[in-house]
Amino acid sequence: MLNKVMLIGNLGADPTIRYRPSGDPVVTFNLATTSKYKGQNGEVKEVTDWHRIVLFGRLASVYSELLRKGMRVYIEGRIRTRSWVGSDGQKRFTTEIVAKQLLILSPKKQFAGRDEFSDAGVEETFSEEPLNDSFETDSFNDFEDVSFDDFLSD
Repeated sequence: MLNKVMLIGNLGADPTIRYRPSGDPVVTFNLATTSKYKGQNGEVKEVTDWHRIVLFGRLASVYSELLRKGMRVYIEGRIRTRSWVGSDGQKRFTTEIVAKQLLILSPKKQFAGRDEFSDAGVEETFSEEPLNDSFETDSFNDFEDVSFDDFLSD
């Protein structure tokens, strides 16, 4: 079976880092993707979807220091849906993207002054994360594809 997601979008806020009891880092952030389509009257409309991204292990360690609000990134990973019981006793569900690969697409000059940001295009991959997770996240909806070239122009 295939479970693969590829997204290009912009970070909506700086990433949040948490640590598992084992000390392993877990980074989460929201990624905005924008789709364009023509409405019934021919007017071009835009729809922005928000995706919850999760990074584990070395990928989390490296990118927790590099990523900042507004950066454009390429994410490759898989969709995962989890459930938990909230503090109010209600069962909750979330769907998120577990990243396997991340590539910073923003120009280096856009985030000048950050010593850690040494090279646009830093890429890191890592092995599968453990299966039992215990942190809450938001859900997202998927929409229409947009050409890769639409995201590369500034």
